[in-house]
Parts: sequence; structure tokens; C-alpha cells
Amino acid sequence: MRSDIKIFSGSSNPELAKKVCLSLNKELSKLEITRFKDGEISVFVPEDVRFCRCFVVQSLCNPVNDNLMELLITVDALKRSHASEIVAIIPYFGYSRQERRCRIGEPISAKVVSKIISDSGIDSIVVVDLHANQIEGFFSVPVYNISNFENFIEDIRKIEGFNSDDFVIVAPDVGAAKRTRAFSKNLNCNMAIIDKHREKANCSEVMNIIGDVSSKSVILIDDIIDTAGTISNAAESLVKAGAKDVYIYATHAVCSGQAFQRLSSPYIKQIVFSDSIPLKENLTNIKVLSLAKTISSYIV
Repeated sequence: MRSDIKIFSGSSNPELAKKVCLSLNKELSKLEITRFKDGEISVFVPEDVRFCRCFVVQSLCNPVNDNLMELLITVDALKRSHASEIVAIIPYFGYSRQERRCRIGEPISAKVVSKIISDSGIDSIVVVDLHANQIEGFFSVPVYNISNFENFIEDIRKIEGFNSDDFVIVAPDVGAAKRTRAFSKNLNCNMAIIDKHREKANCSEVMNIIGDVSSKSVILIDDIIDTAGTISNAAESLVKAGAKDVYIYATHAVCSGQAFQRLSSPYIKQIVFSDSIPLKENLTNIKVLSLAKTISSYIV
């Protein structure tokens, strides 16, 4: 019985899939994805995948619904072609910020999407930095929530002039405190938290800074940057509170609306993203660290 490994890519992030293959010294397997005139998606697997372990790399980023549908029917195509195991590698899991109800009448969309993927015929899932760990419990198949932590830690230590006494690790909101605390402990740096009040979705107002950032370089840690309103306001508030430089580290560059305009703020020295989502634009102060080696370690 064969036990070959085959790696496929949906259309959301083919460059990351190619880098994963390069790190494993493997060729990217062929997958034909087309669209009918009415917008329906069609998938065809031209390769023999019988009794093979198949990995599908697909981020659920914009257009999230199209990318989700691509993943589902790709899994079905592989299942019907007698693949022995199918693993979905989802570097960015869309709908992850809708993991709970904030008011009566709202769905828990993350659970709905998790159930759809679990029921597609998938055997297991690899995701990167889920927005909320409890989402793992929404799936009925094994989930491996891998972290970008080590990549960011390594890069932070390479910042010119980095010294734990001169840097403060900052959480952009109270919800990010646990993640930020792990960074501050590993880097032996002090920590601060920004207390904010959100009036409505994608709008935030920084209220105050808990901690001392005066005459320090600060590193803001987050998992997702969407419109960049929260993070740019945070950077401005930190500089006005006496911070020397502001660095931003975030795994997922959703970057919708006026995000890139806000990230070009003079208050931000550098932004570091992973390549879980392809950047629509680029700025001189943006650097991208690839997840390829981290992901490839789960393809065994």
C-alpha cells in the first residue's frame, strides 16, 4: 500500500504552499480550479492520489467564502479519489473572530464553519495562531493550533540595539494580555497593556496605558490586523506617552479598508507579519516572515 505525501494548494495562498514544498524538497501537486460563468467553483485533481496522504494549503482570507468553498470541494474530490488521509492546512482561519455571541440574535459563525469543514471528509486540520483557543473545541476532527511564537521571538532578538531593559512588550487590548505576557517572559522584558473602549465594530478609542513606556522602545503584539485602527491608535498613544520607537508584530495581515494607509503612520517604525495571508500592498516599513518551515514540520 502506498503512503506517498502530496501537497496541494488552493488559490488563496499558492506562494506559501510553494515555500512549504521547497522546504520539504517536494513538488507542489497539480490541482485545477476553475469557475463557471455563474460563479460556481469547479475543482479537478489530475493526479493519482489513491492511498496517498494529501495536504491542502488554503487560507480562509478574502474572498473568504470562495476560499472556504474551494477547500470543501477539494477535500471532497480527494476523498472520492481514494486518498488515504486528508489534512487541511489553514494558515489563517476566517470567521475566527465570531467565536461567541455578543448579543441575542447573533450566530456563532466560527462554530458553523468548523462543523462544515469537519463534515467535509477531512481527517485533521493544522491552523496557525487561532484567534481564540476554544475554537479547537468546535471541530469534531483533530486540530493542531501551531504558534508563530518562535519566529517572532527570533526576529525580535535581532532588532538592532535590542536589550531587554530598553524594550517593553505591549498588549493592544486586555484580550491580548496572555499572549503578550508569554513574549515578555521569554524576552525578559517589562509588559504594558492598552486599555481601550470600542464603540462599534472596527472602531476603537485608546483610553489609557497600564505600564511605563517612557523612553522605551515598545513592541506591540497581536494576532490579527484588520483595518489597523486599533493598532495605529495604540502606536500613536504610546509615542505620546513617551515611547521612543514602536514595532508591531502580528501573525495575520487581513489588512482591509484603509489599513495600509494607517500602517504608514509616522508613529510606527516597523511592522512584521507572517505570510499566512498574501499582502495586497507593501510598505517600506513592512517585513514578512514565512511560516513555511513551521508548517512543513507538521507534514510528516
